[in-house]
Amino acid sequence: MSSVIETIRKRQSIRTYDTQPISEADYRKINEYIVDENNLIGPLGRKGRIELIQLTNNVTDKGIKLGTYGFIKNPRAYLVGITENDKTSLVDFAYTFQKLVLYLTEIELGTCWMGGTFNRHSFEKELQLGEGEFIPCITPIGYQSNKQRVFDKALRIVVKADNKKPWEKLFYDSSFDAILEKEQAGQLELPIEMVRLGPSASNKQPWRLVVSADRKLCHFFIEHTPNYSSKLGYDMQLLDMGIAMCQFDLACKELNLMGNWSLEEPKITLLSEHTEYIVSWRAER
Repeated sequence: MSSVIETIRKRQSIRTYDTQPISEADYRKINEYIVDENNLIGPLGRKGRIELIQLTNNVTDKGIKLGTYGFIKNPRAYLVGITENDKTSLVDFAYTFQKLVLYLTEIELGTCWMGGTFNRHSFEKELQLGEGEFIPCITPIGYQSNKQRVFDKALRIVVKADNKKPWEKLFYDSSFDAILEKEQAGQLELPIEMVRLGPSASNKQPWRLVVSADRKLCHFFIEHTPNYSSKLGYDMQLLDMGIAMCQFDLACKELNLMGNWSLEEPKITLLSEHTEYIVSWRAER
């Protein structure tokens, strides 16, 4: 079994896909994954769903054209996320979607999180949503094209995808008054670094973590970018928090650091008016 920490380190957004169809074996793996209920329930207990749409020339089996999105070239299929539009559902859903993205990376399929730059209406026509459901995000999938790696690298520079904020801008010791030094993070150093490496909308990296003095408790806060996704009708940055939780949790499990998620907001002064508490992780021992 491959290391999830190594998968997190190597995973990148793929925007240019090979024209080679996805193999039947890989489609089978994807379908088995997305029908398993255990893969669809987040750590706070909410359940979303993920639908697979296969494409031929960007047209679905029902004949619906899904449009071409910016720099996405030759998608072979899309995975479409569906959940309810509230804070807990969005965070939980993004946790499960990122776990799937990392699984796809392990089986050599490329992905690219898309939250704002696609036509929801054409996907809704394809999928028939239930009461209260909406599509927060999608990812194209396919094998990476060798020809276009130079283009993808250039685009990463344009969107500053590799410009990750340093520790001192993201992680705090006991309160927001003290920076968490990397060498002082103890057993949580690697899981916290996996949070830092996570993908986020427009690379805003809105996660802020406060770790307790005994390093047994890690509080996750969001630093909202004002009006970031208000036109979309949902808070896209909550997805980033689910991604952060997923990368932290999977790294902890790989390192045999067992813990549980709960809502236990600490009594500390917030960083700013845009800071909001999301969730806490508590070590079992």
